[in-house]
Order: sequence, then C-alpha cells, then structure tokens
Amino acid sequence: MNKTENSSVAAELFVDPPSTDVPNQACKHSLANTELNEFLYIYEEFIRSRFSAIKNTIKTLSIYQHDLGFVTHAKSIAIDRLHYELPANLLEDSWVAGLRKCVYFSYAQQNALPPDNLNDRKMITKLSVVLSLIAALFLNGCNHAEHETHHELPKLEATTPFRKDVSLPRQYVGLIEAIMHIEIRALEKGYLERIFVDEGQWIKKGQPMFELMAKVYQAEFETAKAEAQFAKIEYLNTKGLADENIVSPNELALAKAKLDKANAKVMLMQTRLGFTDIRAPFDGIMGRFHARIGSLLNEGDLLTELSDIRQLWVYFNVPEADYLNFKMEEGDKLGEAVQLKMANGEIYEHTGVIERIVGDFDNSFGTIQFRALFPNPDKILRHDETGTILLTKHYPNALIIPQKAVFEIMDKNYVYVINEEEKLEQRLIHIEAEMTKLFLIKEGLDESDRVLLEGIRRVSPGDKVSINLRPHEEIVPELELYTE
Repeated sequence: MNKTENSSVAAELFVDPPSTDVPNQACKHSLANTELNEFLYIYEEFIRSRFSAIKNTIKTLSIYQHDLGFVTHAKSIAIDRLHYELPANLLEDSWVAGLRKCVYFSYAQQNALPPDNLNDRKMITKLSVVLSLIAALFLNGCNHAEHETHHELPKLEATTPFRKDVSLPRQYVGLIEAIMHIEIRALEKGYLERIFVDEGQWIKKGQPMFELMAKVYQAEFETAKAEAQFAKIEYLNTKGLADENIVSPNELALAKAKLDKANAKVMLMQTRLGFTDIRAPFDGIMGRFHARIGSLLNEGDLLTELSDIRQLWVYFNVPEADYLNFKMEEGDKLGEAVQLKMANGEIYEHTGVIERIVGDFDNSFGTIQFRALFPNPDKILRHDETGTILLTKHYPNALIIPQKAVFEIMDKNYVYVINEEEKLEQRLIHIEAEMTKLFLIKEGLDESDRVLLEGIRRVSPGDKVSINLRPHEEIVPELELYTE
C-alpha cells in the first residue's frame, strides 16, 4: 500500500467510520486538509516502522511457542523489541491453543507508543482514535471468524466419569523350574553299553536308566574278593599261632590290618561296579540324551537330565518400586494367590501361591526375585518353560473415564471439561492405572464433571461448544481404538 492509498483509507475512517464501540463524537471528528495530510504522513511512517517490528516479533514468538518457559521468554522478547509486555493470558494459551496472530497484532498496535513529534495532546488523541478504529475492526474480524468457526463445529460427544470396583493384574515375566531337577552323569570311565529309557519318558525311582560296560569293573571286583579271602586265611593262621604263643601279638595285629584293607578294597570295587548300573534317584521325566550306545564316557560326562515336574517353582522379578509398595501398602505378598499366563496366552488352570522372596536386589536391573509354587498334576508345564505371573491389585470404587478423552502435553495428561457456561476448561489429571480403552483416575476429576470425548484436536480452552452428553453405559461397549 502506497502513501496515497494510506491517506485515502485513513481519511475514510475519519469521515465515515464503521460501526464500532468507539464513541460517535470521536468517530465524527474531522481535520482540516493541511493538518490531516501532515498527520497522515507522520502516521504512515509511524505505522510502517511499528508494523515491521510487530510482524518480526510475532514471527519470532511462533518459533518458540511450544518451548518450556515460553511465557518468560516471550515477555523478554516483547520488551526488548516493542518496549512493552504482551498480556500473560495470551502467552499462556499459545502453547496449547496456538499463536493467535491477529489478536497479538491488534494488541501490539493499540499499545504502540507514538513518536516524539506527536506529543501534543491533540495529535495523540487523533492517533488514538485511528488506532482504536483499526483495532476494533481487526478484533471484530478475528472474533467474527472464530465465532463462525465455532458455529461450524458439529455437536460433540461428552460423558461423565463413573465409579466401579476394579481388579487389575500386574504382570511379571517368570521362569518355570522343576523343584527336583538334576543332571545324570557318568561316575566311571567306560563304554555306554545299554540304554533302558527314552527321552521324555516318565520313570520311577530306582528304575534302570543306563549301563556301562562292566567287565573290567567286574574283574577288579573278583580280584579284590580273592585278595580278601587270602588275607582272611592268613589272619586265621596267624591267630592260631598267636593263641599258642608261637607268634607275637604284633604279627596278629598286622595280619588283621591286611584283612581289613582287603575287605575295604572289595567294597570299593563293588561300588565302582555299581556305578556302571545307573538308576533313577527319584520319580521324574527324562530329558534329552547327551550320549548314545557305544559312546566312550569319561568320569563326569553328561548323560541326560531328570526332572520331577509334579510341582513347579516360578521365579519372577519384581521392580524395587513394586516391592516397596507391597511392603508399605499391601504386605510382603507371601501366601497370596497368583495366576500364570502361559506362552500361548492362556491362563493356567491351577492357581499358585507366593512362597518366598529370594535373596537380595539385583542392582543391574533394580529387581528382586519372588518365588511362587504351582501344582502340575497333568504335567502340562515343563522345566525351563516361561510364563507371566499375574498378581492382582484391587481398586475399590475407582473413578474411570475412556482413554480417548485424554490427551498428552509435555508428558502430562489433560482432558477438556465443559463448565456451567458450556465452555471448555483444560483440566490436568493424574492416571492411577490403565485398563483396555479406559483409565483409572487418581486426581483431577469427579463424577459430576462433563468430559469431552471427541473433537479434542479441533477445539481450544475457552471455546463454547454444543455437546451430546451420553451415559457411560452407552459409551464403554462401543469404545474402539481412537485417533484424532
């Protein structure tokens, strides 16, 4: 817009101003031609410089409008560039409702300081009239546009929070272990000659499992028996001579020691021979084979594993915070019933019980182990299987709202509440727990509040809305995953 166009517009404003809140006497005020032209030239230069400063300031504010500490930063920028503060209420709304540039511009124009050569009272009054007219037109246009936008919004759904007793399972990953689980290893060196069982077979205590080649150990055993028999005969002869006082008592004692040594060797050879016949030490289920018939085994080589899975322990790690809550609010949980969710997602039919809190905290993960005992009469569960422990927490008379009513700003949760004037209030809430499509509210709401369910991203605090208030009995069954 050039200087002539500016003069024409401003003259029209003074001669025939639009209908605004400005008093009629100010609107009808006229200027002499010379005085008006002089005023318009000075005014044009003033507006040009102020418009440039205001425009650049608003552009800068739009960059920082979502930053932490935006209000303080914005005030500092405005004072530095415009030499006055912007209103705090507008600044506080900007990070949520967006930067309302027309309102900022209008406010900045109304608060612009006149230049030094407009200090006389008459000229300042004229400038104030023009600025007031422009501001009124600007604000009227902005408000009208916003008003039309709000009227275009459809009737939005809302509901009220409701109360209900809720029990929610807390989940902890668990490792399933047999109470009796051992490795079966060879106790002697030799060839594996026979296998009497199969992998996965349930066997009884004392049942034969493996047999090593026993010929060498049998021969050693027979040799030891013969040596013991020889030592016995020698002892008896020496004893007869000692009874006749032919030999000294020392010789008899030496013969007796030789006999004892021979008998001990017999027992050792018999034991080693017994190690070639490996039997089940308790009832259990066979693991996989680690050796086959004909394998040459050394002492200590692994043959298989044996597990008694009639009862199982499930170890699960509990975070430090949960452990402290148990101790301070709910007790240590010993003796409490728990459920097990298996790897296929099904809940195990038998309930377990927490038996022990095991050992110390693991500082690497900040957890401590709990141990639960589960019966396994049908032998469905196996050693080293995984599952999830479900530990129930009860929330009596909990306050509940749909998840889709909640939106997050900077890691905090909010809802829109409709007040008595049918306007929106942004309310900070604290969530205690989460259900499928629902939140349990700890603080921020009560049953009488009306909470907006839809259009959350298309409205702002202070907007007047028209709502369709629906009871929670209708809302909850039709809740679906919601994005807006």
